[in-house]
Amino acid sequence: MTKSFIYLASQSPRRRELLDQIGVPYRVLVSSVTEAHRAGERPDRYVERIAADKADEVWARVAASEPAPVLAADTAVVVDDEVFGKPANEAEALAMLERLSGRSHTVLTAVSLRWQSNRDGLVASSEVRFRATTTAERMAYCQSEEPFDKAGAYAIQGLGALFVEHLSGSYSAVMGLPLFETAGLLSRFDMPPWLAGRTIAS
Repeated sequence: MTKSFIYLASQSPRRRELLDQIGVPYRVLVSSVTEAHRAGERPDRYVERIAADKADEVWARVAASEPAPVLAADTAVVVDDEVFGKPANEAEALAMLERLSGRSHTVLTAVSLRWQSNRDGLVASSEVRFRATTTAERMAYCQSEEPFDKAGAYAIQGLGALFVEHLSGSYSAVMGLPLFETAGLLSRFDMPPWLAGRTIAS
């Protein structure tokens, strides 16, 4: 059996855009894994675990019916070893943005690829520095509603770019999927992304 697509275990439109950018054929199948940080869990281990759990959960659903490789990812913003996920409301978003103001933070994005009994993955780390922002700017940004489905309450590819003073690392990883690293994973599973018509051997 061969396959010419992967499952993307994510509902993120940014990850879909990034896979489109590098020519990867995919079908979206959203994972039901809960993104909960465990007490005392290192931030890199947290994103790595969540991405792996998402890949495994979706694989279990498709393995017996229409198997194909499963790609999953998870992103977290880290400040002083504290993990910032997606804000639940405006108050949380404003608090996160205030913490990010005028300082650097780490963005961790884990990628996991599952195919049959094999799973491989990695964690990409980037450093982002925000300029100092005002209360009025942060409130206006929240009114745009952009922060509410984004780790750390901002989107570097959107209006949030106005706050970013410097980036060291991967722009696509901060968006939610490190393309260089993802391409390497896909190649190891015999699916070079720039050859979208190739099939994946079972």
